[in-house]
Formats: sequence, C-alpha cells, structure tokens
Amino acid sequence: MASIILERTDVIIGVDTHKDEHVTFAIDGHGGSLGEPLHVPATNDGYAQLLVWAQALGKIHRFGVEGCGSYGIGLARFLRRNGHHPIEVSRPPRKAARRLAGKSDAIDAEHAARSVLAGEATAIPKLANGQVEALRLLKIARDTAVKAQTTAMIALKATLVTAQWGLRSELELLTDFKLITACADLNATGTLGDPNLAMCHVLRALARRWLILHDEIKTHTSQLKQITAATAPQLLEAFGVGFDIASEMLITAGDNSDRIRSEAAFAKLCGACPIPTGSGKTSGRHRLNRGGNRQANAALYRAIIVRMRWHAPTIAYVARRTKEGLSKREIIRCLKRYLAREIYHLLPAPSVAKLDRAT
Repeated sequence: MASIILERTDVIIGVDTHKDEHVTFAIDGHGGSLGEPLHVPATNDGYAQLLVWAQALGKIHRFGVEGCGSYGIGLARFLRRNGHHPIEVSRPPRKAARRLAGKSDAIDAEHAARSVLAGEATAIPKLANGQVEALRLLKIARDTAVKAQTTAMIALKATLVTAQWGLRSELELLTDFKLITACADLNATGTLGDPNLAMCHVLRALARRWLILHDEIKTHTSQLKQITAATAPQLLEAFGVGFDIASEMLITAGDNSDRIRSEAAFAKLCGACPIPTGSGKTSGRHRLNRGGNRQANAALYRAIIVRMRWHAPTIAYVARRTKEGLSKREIIRCLKRYLAREIYHLLPAPSVAKLDRAT
C-alpha cells in the first residue's frame, strides 16, 4: 500500500476535470482529508492558483488527474512544465458502493486522490507534444472525412432511387466513381420548384461534396504516410502493417512510449491479452478481451486477416492450431497477441521529452 511508505505530511491532490472548471481535493499520506475542495477555472491562471494552493498544504507527492487526454490535458501540461509528474486516473467505477455514496465533482476528485494513494492509479499520461500527437490530429481529420464521404455516397444512392426512371436508368448502372462524376456534371439550372430539377441539384451537390472530401482525404493520407514513415520506418516493414495500422499503433503508445513498461502491458492496452475463463472442467481456456483500446484492437485484427491470407508462417500456424481443435476466433486471438508483441519491439524509442510550451 502506498500509504505505508508515505508520511502524514505528504500531500496527494485529486482533480476532477471539466471543460470550464476543475475541482480538486487534497488528502495526506495517511488518507486524511485536508480541508474543503477547491474549484478553479480551466485556464493557465486557474492552474497556477491550484498549484499555489497545493504547495501551501505541504510536500506534494503526486497529482491524480482525470482525463489527461481531453479536459485534463492543459493541466497535465502545466504540471509537467512546473516539475510535477501527474498520474492519469480513470473515472470512478459505476458500482453499487458509488451509487450509495452519491456523485459530485468533489467526490470524484477525492476518488482520484485515493486511487493514487492506494496504488490503483499508476498510468503515466501521454506527453502529446511530438510527431505522434501530430499523427493523432491528422488521423482525426482523415477519419471524419472518410465517414462524411461514405455518408455522402449513401445519401446520393438513396436519393437516386426516387429519381425519374430516365435519369435513374442512366445513372444507376455506373460504377461509384463514374456515378459521382456524372452527377457532378448534371445541369440543375432553373427553378427548384420542379422536382426533376431539384433532384439534379441534390445529386450534383452530393457528388461535388464527395469529390471535395475525396481530395481532402488524399491530402491527409499523404501527410499521414510521410509522418509515419519518418517516425517508425521499421514498423511499416512488418508484414500486413500499412500506414493506417502503424499510425494507430503509434497513437496508442504515445510520444512517450516508455510509459508502457512491457510487451504484455502493450497487449493489454490493445485489448489483445488473453483472459482466463477456467472453471472446473474448462480449466486452461481463455476468451477474447473486450477492453483496451478498441481502435488499436481493430488495427491488429486487420493486420492478422492480411497475414492469414498471404503470410506463409501465419498460414502454417492457422493450419496447425486448427488441427489442435481451436476455433478461428481463438486462433485470431492468439495471433493478435503475437502481433502485439512484435509491434511493441518495433515501436520507436522515445525521444528526450521537451517541456510543453505554454499556450
């Protein structure tokens, strides 16, 4: 227990973060509360006020901060600039005990502090100050553009079904890209009170939206490929690992990949570690892990599907394990675990962390 090695004079600060305001709660090294919670604005001035308040309480042992990748990222950066190393705390579990105790920002802040004291919260947050953070931001732009492009195509085809037979029969048999280019060139001049002209106008608008998003996606893809190749060229050399899978693995690990201390921890982070389900006559069995980073897990799955089709060692492994009685789902679970181990050793070594610049 962390409280065994701490003195009563040590101070642990828990922070419940929100968009506009953070709530903090302080406890000593033996778990006693240190006064009332503090409410500060989520600004640099508010962070400075929080730090002064915490230092006045005694020797600060650790800050436990919720949401270091979202609402708490500004505070985490501020604390690192001032020589502190925050711990990322998960939100309180929705258990019966929590329902009985109630919920408030102060209670959540106290939970964050006590999680650090008990040693339950140990995660080091991502630095988010290097090339991997740039990858994450570009991937957000690309993924949302791909989703919007798919939506535009679905809407165009659904609208085309209701068009007059002459226009529908002319366009419906075309391939997707030819359909888009044909709809983008439709003539929609005239009053839109005419349903036929309104149909042409809508089809043209959706097609041109698709083309704009197509160009945007190409730009984001090119940038993602360049940064991924510069950051982890060895990762791209792995069989079945393209720029999209490599970038997802890098984003999962973060700029400070040394925060993940072993390949087993990385597999658990990706939701690829086996979960034992043995009981009675089912001893030795395992099941799929439904936790972890689901985007990283999906990336591992895509790479495994490619390897099961084209990678000779993987094909031989699948044949051997099938003879042993394993199902396809169980084989894929094993392969994802092996791939997580392989990728962990291909992750780039973290560079010397730079202090976050003040915003």
